Amino acid sequence: MKIVIAPDSFKECLSAQEVASNIAIGIRKIVPNAELYEIPISDGGEGVLEALIYGVGGRRISVSVLDPLMRQINAEYGILKDGKTAVIEMAKASGLELLQEAEKNPLTTTTFGTGQLIKDALNKGCNKIIIGIGGSATNDGGVGMVSALGAKFLDDKGEEIPEGGGSLNRLKNIDLSNFDKRIENCEVIVACDVSNPLTGANGASMVYGGQKGGSTEDLEFLDRNLTHYANKIKTALAVDVSQIPGAGAAGGTGAGLMAFLKGKLVNGIELILQTIKIEAFIKQADLVFTGEGKIDGQTLHGKTISGVAAMAKKHEVPVIVLTGKIGEGIEEIYNIGVSAVFSIVSQPMELKAAIEKAPVLIQDCTKNVMATIMCFNSD
Repeated sequence: MKIVIAPDSFKECLSAQEVASNIAIGIRKIVPNAELYEIPISDGGEGVLEALIYGVGGRRISVSVLDPLMRQINAEYGILKDGKTAVIEMAKASGLELLQEAEKNPLTTTTFGTGQLIKDALNKGCNKIIIGIGGSATNDGGVGMVSALGAKFLDDKGEEIPEGGGSLNRLKNIDLSNFDKRIENCEVIVACDVSNPLTGANGASMVYGGQKGGSTEDLEFLDRNLTHYANKIKTALAVDVSQIPGAGAAGGTGAGLMAFLKGKLVNGIELILQTIKIEAFIKQADLVFTGEGKIDGQTLHGKTISGVAAMAKKHEVPVIVLTGKIGEGIEEIYNIGVSAVFSIVSQPMELKAAIEKAPVLIQDCTKNVMATIMCFNSD
C-alpha cells in the first residue's frame, strides 16, 4: 500500500515534518509494510523553507539579523541544491512568532531583517529568490526590507524616517541611488496565499493589523500611511501598487517586493507542489494524508489542503484530512477532493493540553483511521 503524507504545520504546535512523522507512526501501527512518502508542505507562509529544503534538497544558512524590533537574532534561510536559488521565510526574521504578546505593535515593527536575509543570499551568489511572506509582525510596506538593501526613505529634512508603519506619513522622497543593483539580475518569486490589496477596507492594515497589535485607531492611521506610501512609490517608480491583488500581503511587503524587487506574486501552495514535484508521488498512491492545525471555510482558498486535494482528485486518489480544530464552513471541502476529515482531539481538553499531546493524538487518530480503512481492504 502506497501512502503520501503531505501535511502543513500545526501552527504553534508541530512543524509539517513533525506532523508527517507522527502520521507515519500511526499508519505503521496498522500497516507495518506500507510504502510511505513523507512530504511536508507549506502554502507559502511559515514552513516554506522546510518544505522546499526537504522536498528538493539544499542547505540551511544561519545569519545574524535584526528582528521586528531591531534586536539582534539568528535567522535561517536556505539555498537549494542548484546553489543559485535561495528560499527565504519572512517569518524567520520579521515574524509574529519572534514577539511576545505585549511587544506586538505594527506602528514600529520592521521588515529590515528580511532584507538582510535577501542581501546575504545575494552575497552568496544566488540569482533567484523564493520568498514566503506569511506570518509577518509588520505593517511597513516592506520599507525596512528595501532599506536593508540600500534604499533610503527620507522625510522633508532629508533624514531617514524611523522604522515601522507608523512613520510612513513622514515619507517625502525615496532615494534609490545606493539600492543593491544585483537585484536587477535576480528573479524574485513571492509565495503568497492572500489577495488583499495594499489599502482600503480589504487592505493590509484593516484586515491584518489587529492581529499584529494595532488598535482600531492604529489601523485607520496605518491605512492612510500606506496610501501615502503608495503615492510616493507611484511618483518615484511610476508603479501603482495600491490595488494590486496580493500587494497587502505581510503588511504591504507584497507591494514592496513588487515595486522595488520586481517580485512576481504566485499562489504559494501551487508553487510548493510544483517545485517539489509531488504529483509524481500522488498519482501512484493508494491514499493521501494531509492536514493542518485548523480547517474552516478559508481552507478552500489557496491553502495546503485544497492544493493537495485538487491534485489527488485529478488522479482519483482518496484524501484523508487530519486537523486540530474543525471550524465553520467546511461543507464544500468534500467537493474539492477530500474524502474525510478527522479532528485529532479525542475528548474535551484545554488547548494547552491538546498542544502538548499533539504527537500522540495524531498517531492515535491515524491508527484508528487506518484500522477502519483496512477493514474494507483485503489487499
